[in-house]
Amino acid sequence: MTNGRQKAEQNLQSFEVWKATQTDDDFKQIVFRGQLNRGDVAKAVGCGKSALNQNPALKDALINLEDSLRDKGVLPKLTETALKNVGKPKQYDNTANRTLLTSKRASALEAENIELKAKIKELESKLERFGELNETLSEMGFMPR
Repeated sequence: MTNGRQKAEQNLQSFEVWKATQTDDDFKQIVFRGQLNRGDVAKAVGCGKSALNQNPALKDALINLEDSLRDKGVLPKLTETALKNVGKPKQYDNTANRTLLTSKRASALEAENIELKAKIKELESKLERFGELNETLSEMGFMPR
């Protein structure tokens, strides 16, 4: 049975073999949000996604690969904000879920509001038409009892 260090070394070797067999077009197929899709890389290498973050050598190799792909133009360049935040942990936003739910609710209410306004216009035009018909029948003396 292999220990953790041996497994980490195997993962790194598997990554290097996988990297050598890929073309720029292959890398373009797994781009997600400006970087290589970690899930797809982990599947291809045969390791868990956590190994890509927890194995320092593998993490550095992946970052170096992405940097070289950026230089070639396969991956988009990092923005200034992204460059400032490289290596920093992402700040947790505890209001993100509430904001998303509020946004969805507002969108649904706006759609319902538009539908109701259209229905009101339709009913007002019908009311106007039937009001004129009622007035005409009344003047002619054909009022129903």
